[in-house]
Parts: sequence; C-alpha cells; structure tokens
Amino acid sequence: MTSIIFMGTPAFSAPILRMLVEEGYKVKAVVTQPDRPVGRKKVLTAPPVKEEAIQLGLPVIQPNKLKGSEELDQIIALKPDLIITAAFGQILPKELLEVPELGCINVHASLLPAYRGGAPIHQAIIDGQSKTGVTIMYMEEKLDAGDIISQSEISIEHTDDTGLLFEKLSAIGSELLKETLPSIIAKTNSRTKQDDTKVTFAKNISREQERIDWNNSTLQIHNQIRGLHPWPVAYTTLDGQVVKIWKADTTSIQTNEKPGTVVKIESDYFVVQTGKSGTIRINELQPAGKKKMSAEDYLRGVGSKLRIGDIFE
Repeated sequence: MTSIIFMGTPAFSAPILRMLVEEGYKVKAVVTQPDRPVGRKKVLTAPPVKEEAIQLGLPVIQPNKLKGSEELDQIIALKPDLIITAAFGQILPKELLEVPELGCINVHASLLPAYRGGAPIHQAIIDGQSKTGVTIMYMEEKLDAGDIISQSEISIEHTDDTGLLFEKLSAIGSELLKETLPSIIAKTNSRTKQDDTKVTFAKNISREQERIDWNNSTLQIHNQIRGLHPWPVAYTTLDGQVVKIWKADTTSIQTNEKPGTVVKIESDYFVVQTGKSGTIRINELQPAGKKKMSAEDYLRGVGSKLRIGDIFE
C-alpha cells in the first residue's frame, strides 16, 4: 500500500486529510505547524490539522522550522512513497523533496501560475477576480513553480469572503485530490509546465494591506474588506482609534464629500464616502478594545456620538 505523509496547517487542509483516511490511504504521519498563542488572552491553540489528526488517531509532528531539524530527520526516516501538502506554511527543503518515490505534491488554492504564495484566496478577492480554483502540482525548490497535474475552477461570487471561499476551495481540493491520486500512484498522470509569462504572486498579507485607503473606489474597498474577512480584517481609524471593518456593502449613493467622511446614518448602518464620488455601507465593525458588533449595536452604544461629517482615516 502507498504510504503518505500529509503536511498542512489551517482549516483548509483538514477535510483533505480526512478524505485520505476515509479513502483508505496509509497516512504514516501528519506534519503541521507548532501550537500558537491565539486571541487577546494568548491561549495556546493547536492548528486545525493537528486537531483533525488526533481525532483520526494519526501521529503528529510539529517542527518549528523543517530545515536542519530533528523533525526533518524523523520524517525522512519514515520513507514515505508520497508527500502531500496543503497550506502547510513552510518551504520543504531539497533533501525532503527527494525522498518519496512518487514525489511531493501540493494542493494549492489558485489556478496556477496565478497567485503563487501564501495568500492566494485573500488576494484573488482583493483583486476583484471573478474566478479562482485549486491546482494539484508537483513541488520543487522554487515556490509553487512545479508542474501542474490537475485543476478545478470556481466562480467568485459578490457575496464571497475569504472564509466562505476557503470552505468552497477546501471541498473542491479534497474532491480533486481524490480523483487525481490514483493516476499519480499509477504514474499515469499528466503534468504540464507552468507558463512563466503568466506568473503572479500572493504574498502573506501585510499590516499595510489591512488599512483602508478611503481614496480607493467603492469596489476596491469592498473587495478589500471581504478579502480580509474573517482574518486578518481590514481596519481604519476614527479620532485616532483603530476601528476594524468586518462587513460592508456597496451602495448607489453618490456624493462629493472628502473620502472617509460619514455621509449617512440610519438605525442599523452608516455610509462612508469613498474615492471617485462613491460610498460604502458599513454593516459590522469592531471599535478599539471592543468585540465585533453590528452597526446597529454600535450606533446604539459606543458609536452613539457618530455624526454626519465625521471622518475615518
């Protein structure tokens, strides 16, 4: 029986691991990132893939950094026939890439060669793309540059955010891998080199990308907000205090106020000026030091002093 080592970290990866076990593949070990402090109270929390592996009764390896580690030696000693990664979060060193007879394959959440890197789902939404998908590819030393084995495409809806698209692409990736694995194991699969002239990148989201520039168009800001929902969340400032914007929507209201200006306030939402005379409706937000809340709760409470003419920056 083909032996597999699975490497993944976030919730995107967990259903893929479960599929492998349910399909009867021999998963020798699961490699994931170390437990990390989460939230304001910094509670040490296991990655979703670790939790899934424990439920499935699989051994877990958590290297801080693979290259030169004892964990790397441990993985190599297992002599897997195939290594499968899905949003693992670390580069695989050359000595590991050379171990499996069937190679190392990756389930990547974009239609390569578009959006190589660690944040392909976020970036596709932020950029206003109408479609994305999943690519199963061979891994090599260069980031996400290996030959393509198979792909599956999906439309990005106006109502999609990163959380929703993660769930959709995880399901698609799991199904695509299930369909593709038999040919990989039989060595009958196709492989297509990526077109280097069409390469784009999606680096991990920076703090700078999280800040809303109100001079941008309504659509750009809307895409930024949903592309950063539910993590790491877009933000702005009001009177020098950070305000996270969790949910918003486009509007048809046109004014000529300064970008960032509050131009309308209703009982359950308020509207902010964007660039090019556009506006955006704020539906859910999180003032500094508070939990996220609906705009209605905000306007009844901590935001009760918000007035037309106030400016977000």
